[in-house]
Amino acid sequence: MKKAIYPGTFDPPTKGHEDIARRSLEIFDEVIIAVGNNSAKNVLFSAEERVQLWQEIFPDNPRIKIVAFQGLIVEFAKQQKATIIVRGLRAISDFEYELQVAETNRSLYPKIDTVFFTAKGRQLFVSSTIVKEIASLGGDISNKAPENVCRALKEKFKNNES
Repeated sequence: MKKAIYPGTFDPPTKGHEDIARRSLEIFDEVIIAVGNNSAKNVLFSAEERVQLWQEIFPDNPRIKIVAFQGLIVEFAKQQKATIIVRGLRAISDFEYELQVAETNRSLYPKIDTVFFTAKGRQLFVSSTIVKEIASLGGDISNKAPENVCRALKEKFKNNES
């Protein structure tokens, strides 16, 4: 059984993230969406909220596991008995960074490999940061984020106005 981990901060999940998760299911038997905490990022949603958003995107799918994690992704991969890390690429700059991370991960855990999925046309320039910025200004993000994420962002920014 091929088990892959799709790690990220996912603050919040976008349609690009969802697309990569769905495409991963076409190749791997199980995909673990690993919702991480990145100390370098100022997150809007808690880890629990981000897990919940993913669970609403993939309700009752036995091949998707959604969990929060902390620490090194390779240590988490060992715990989960996964040998593949899934990453998405939008631009050349993503590739350069992700290649460095993939090689670092391999040096820490030689059994791990990284598989890259390229973003599809409509999602090439979509990021969680852009989605949050547009939503915070009241813009339409329906073509950039799943419906449940659109609702959650609207609610989050409504609450932040008070």
